[in-house]
Amino acid sequence: MNKREGEGWSRKTLDAAQERDVSANPSSPVIVAFKVFQQELDTKHDKYERLVKISRDVTIESKRTIFLLHRVANVPDAEDVLNEAEGKLDGVRQKIGQIAEELRGEDIYQFHKAFTPGIQEYVEAVSFLHYIRHRSLISLEEVNARLVFMRTDKAEPKGSAEAAPSGAHVLTFQVTPSDYLLGVADLTGELMRMCISSVGNGDIDTPFQLSQFLRQIYDGFSFIGNTGPYEVSKKLHTLRQSLGKVEDACYTLRVRGSEIPKHMLADLFCSRTAHIDPEEGVA
Repeated sequence: MNKREGEGWSRKTLDAAQERDVSANPSSPVIVAFKVFQQELDTKHDKYERLVKISRDVTIESKRTIFLLHRVANVPDAEDVLNEAEGKLDGVRQKIGQIAEELRGEDIYQFHKAFTPGIQEYVEAVSFLHYIRHRSLISLEEVNARLVFMRTDKAEPKGSAEAAPSGAHVLTFQVTPSDYLLGVADLTGELMRMCISSVGNGDIDTPFQLSQFLRQIYDGFSFIGNTGPYEVSKKLHTLRQSLGKVEDACYTLRVRGSEIPKHMLADLFCSRTAHIDPEEGVA
């Protein structure tokens, strides 16, 4: 019994000694391998955090652009607001160019969760601007066509101005189909708010245009059904609510619009939409 205990104790002591030898020997193959793994993981983690910060900036600036676009119905010259919004989106695209730079040579799906919130918000903002200008939905190809960036590598210390173009390279950022769909789903909420503003300004044509447009978007999402990304199916409920509110506004305008003063239509519409059952409004 004592002999076995002694053998067990000596084995534990030997293992502990070997562990100390390994940790004390920086040239050990195990230590060298794990240092490489540590460096790779630290590099990926730092890149992920940088992408999160850039995505946060993209989200903030895109939201500001959306808030600006809602002023279109309240200003005499809408083109000035649209041009200002376009300028803001140019700044947002520069931020997305930084994301493309970070993802250069990387598998984007390893870092997708870091920047997808910002890209979805950008798609929402750019599609909102596109709808106001053209009364149509921007395509994924049109979104990606604006995300091509020219980057210039650091010039060699030769003092030659002609050496800079030779170091230039083109970067492209491709919005994924799921991010595009999620951004379009969020667009429907902004269009519903645009409908409220239009009614408040006495515009009785825009709500009917929005109703038809939202119905087309809803039909498109219905075709996707459960075959699309999980997040898309979750936002389908919110899309139904937005469509229901806009259709209710059109119903109010069609049935009672002639008997209610225009300045009171917005109050009536808001009071009605506040009591809509989330499961109603869409057959």
